[in-house]
Amino acid sequence: MSLATIYTRATLGIQAPSVTVEVHISNGLPGLVLVGLPETTVKEARDRVRSALINSGFTFPAKRITVSLAPADLPKEGGRYDLPIALAILAASEQIPADKLAHYEFLGELALSGALRRVSGAIPAALASSQAQRQLILPSENSLEIGLITQGNSRVADHLLAVCSFLQDENTLAQGQRLEVAQDWDNSLDLQDIIGQSQAKRALEIAAAGGHNLLLLGPPGTGKTMLANRLTGLLPPLTDQEALEAAAINGLSHSNELPAQWRCRAFRAPHHSASMAALIGGGSIPRPGEISLAHNGVLFLDELPEFERRVLDSLREPLESGEIIISRAAAKVCFPAKVQLIAAMNPSPSGHYQGIHNRAPPQQVLRYLAKLSGPFLDRFDLSIEVPLLPAGMLGTQKHQGENSKTVRQRVLQARKKQLDRAGKTNKQLNSQEIAEYCYLAPEDAAFLEQVLLKLGLSVRTWHHILKVARTIADLALEDNIQKNHLSEALSYRCMDRLLSQLHKSLM
Repeated sequence: MSLATIYTRATLGIQAPSVTVEVHISNGLPGLVLVGLPETTVKEARDRVRSALINSGFTFPAKRITVSLAPADLPKEGGRYDLPIALAILAASEQIPADKLAHYEFLGELALSGALRRVSGAIPAALASSQAQRQLILPSENSLEIGLITQGNSRVADHLLAVCSFLQDENTLAQGQRLEVAQDWDNSLDLQDIIGQSQAKRALEIAAAGGHNLLLLGPPGTGKTMLANRLTGLLPPLTDQEALEAAAINGLSHSNELPAQWRCRAFRAPHHSASMAALIGGGSIPRPGEISLAHNGVLFLDELPEFERRVLDSLREPLESGEIIISRAAAKVCFPAKVQLIAAMNPSPSGHYQGIHNRAPPQQVLRYLAKLSGPFLDRFDLSIEVPLLPAGMLGTQKHQGENSKTVRQRVLQARKKQLDRAGKTNKQLNSQEIAEYCYLAPEDAAFLEQVLLKLGLSVRTWHHILKVARTIADLALEDNIQKNHLSEALSYRCMDRLLSQLHKSLM
């Protein structure tokens, strides 16, 4: 037999399209030719495969070897094709039987000794293989990743020889290692670590309960970053599907560590010097950015005005759609990006807007805030001031408030109420669902419209306020939005009031 066919998987975003590896051995000048749009790493497979076969005790055929990776128009990258190419050469040269190859798919980079090394994108590949009614065989270093897939039957090996022995019925291969996780966890970051700031803590609770985007505005050293760091301790654990999606994206980032508490929601805090590609993803071979790595979790942007304006504006569309599409000449890649955005900033270049510390006139403050576009600020459901603490609060322990565990119980109750009602968080309600679930009495609707007209706010802001009011009602275990819920939701519009006040001072 001089022709062999083996199945494997490419990586395209979080998709794993099927790739067929065909090897033909014929008479002619000895050499190995790769066709099928391989990039540099794949072309280097010829040397890795040759050394791995020889060091594993096999014979590398001294003939002309043609390796085809189909479909030819799909870009191929990485060392993931080493194992399937090596097995196809062995099958075509009749060094291993080929009768079982059609039932399996293979992934793995080969060391020169024949050992198997970790590949990226193992979870999408395992899911796709299962749907194709085939088993996936891949390196043992990916064992924890594929162990997250409860319905999968993938197998792992640590050496080329182990795979060959399995195909010859001489041994068995282990399945992915199941990761036992607790349904709850201890979080060392607690809300009681923050002195005072009761209104900011309340806004954080509302944001956690409804999945709302939150902007923290205040002078330096008032606890904005500490508040943001404690948000994940209030959020419910990831569901199985959410955790699998997050792990699949994390597996594309070439990180070989899987969090032991993989049900915890991600918390990503990129530096303000991050580029657009770092934040939303990119590269000649598209990779997920921070917004995708925070999928189903929290993206925290500290020192918000220090980010480039075009970088922040690039977040506007994915914050609405929940996905980011990166287009390249070779392919278009879609990464999920359902995140909860938390941002912190100072109200002026000096860090203060009022009081003896303020050294910036209104014109300078407006120029500073103009670094943030109006459409981007419109994506925040809540904006809250985190002021300096009044005198006498630092020396006492009476102003610590509730702990995170108590607040989290209320958040979980509110989340359950939302899921039972609409199957999603209040943040994700569309306009039809807002009309159905966020009904206002006529006098309350008139009151809200009057406030929006006074502040010059958009229809999107109208929807934001209704959704926040709905969350406040859920936290109070109320079925309908009351006037006090609406008033509280309107109180979390700090940035709108600041901009309105600054413009009035210049008139």
